[in-house]
Amino acid sequence: MNIGYIAMSGLRLVDQELLDLGLSFPAVARRAREIEALPSLGLLTIAGMSPSHMGAEYLEVRDCDEIPARFDAIALSTLSATSKEAYAMAARIRAMGIPVILGGLHATLAPQEAARHVDAVVMGEGECVWPEVLQDLEKGTLKPIYDARSRKPFDFNFAPMPRFDLLGPDRYPRFTVQTQRGCPWACEFCAASMRLSPTFRTKPVEKVIAELHRLRDLFQRPFIEFADDNTFADKRHGRALMKAMANEGFRWFTETDVSVADDEDLLRMMRDAGCQQILIGFESPRFASLDGIEKNANWKARRTDRYLRAVETIQKHGITVNGCFMLGLDGDDPSSFEDVFQFVESSGLYDVQVTYLTPFPGTPLWKRLSEEGRILCEDAADRCTLFDINFQPTHMSVEELRSGFHNLVRRLYAPEFVDRRSRAFRKHLKHSIRNRKQS
Repeated sequence: MNIGYIAMSGLRLVDQELLDLGLSFPAVARRAREIEALPSLGLLTIAGMSPSHMGAEYLEVRDCDEIPARFDAIALSTLSATSKEAYAMAARIRAMGIPVILGGLHATLAPQEAARHVDAVVMGEGECVWPEVLQDLEKGTLKPIYDARSRKPFDFNFAPMPRFDLLGPDRYPRFTVQTQRGCPWACEFCAASMRLSPTFRTKPVEKVIAELHRLRDLFQRPFIEFADDNTFADKRHGRALMKAMANEGFRWFTETDVSVADDEDLLRMMRDAGCQQILIGFESPRFASLDGIEKNANWKARRTDRYLRAVETIQKHGITVNGCFMLGLDGDDPSSFEDVFQFVESSGLYDVQVTYLTPFPGTPLWKRLSEEGRILCEDAADRCTLFDINFQPTHMSVEELRSGFHNLVRRLYAPEFVDRRSRAFRKHLKHSIRNRKQS
């Protein structure tokens, strides 16, 4: 039996004007290419659970103009933005008599919709049910739904080695490795791995190191993106991981929350372990915009007054910060765009990413906005790109949000503004290195 694992990879936007505008700037085009090229860690992971007598091949959707007939089944993984494309591909595959199994975040958030288009839907963590899926597939008794959320969270002590060997040797400039799953915070808008499993947990450090070693065995000088929602939410695990990576020579990028700036010892360990950049979801520099979006303890809003200092602290250790901001929050108004620009300018952020507030189906944000009658189109999963609008803002019109966003993109990614921040970082870095040597 031969299973094809097809990744619905690549950047998607409905707003062609914004796509054209963004890709005209080198900094945006570079990151778009990096995202486009990231392989699907979820598919590679479940492929690593396949028994030795089963064949496995990994494909990108852009390579599938014609579906190979050699497969006995196809596994697809999709986000909301690519769900309609995934359904169309599933229809083509099923017409060939090949069963399709669909997993990923959108399948978990909208399982009834997904079930209309495929032979089997995997909800939640794929590792919990994939062996059962394969057994049923061999017996010809594939079930329509495999719901991992009703089971115990997957134990990372038994995490399989992802099938990195299925990847082409010269195609991928970056590779993903997961060190933890979930997040201790409960942001209303979040549609990340906490929706697959709400239990926050970490992967044993020795497992992470083994995956890194496997990548280095297969690829020359692999650059790593940790595919985590919040890598350093557990500082003890983070320290153990940094200690293990200290002499490995990897270069890497990750996402975490702003509290990492509170621990300068950890920042030094991260720098020495090869950290090049961390992405932090600031969401907004305004307390009024952040107030209430984190449901456990209003954590993000309570951190607002420390944002500027946090950026300075992290970047003086030689680690660049990619600050993410979300426009269209309920506390936003037309002045929010200037507030974001001023924060980026004042903080010296090396990189910046701006998106729209996005109500993903199945999230608390979607439920609330739907109940308030603020979802513009109930059947618009393809607009869940982070760069398309599908809701009515509170204190401005849709057009004001769109035009303000476009103008902000022009200003943030103007080459001279990007270059100015880059030069300032290098200057401060040289000063910090000089001070460290003198001390």
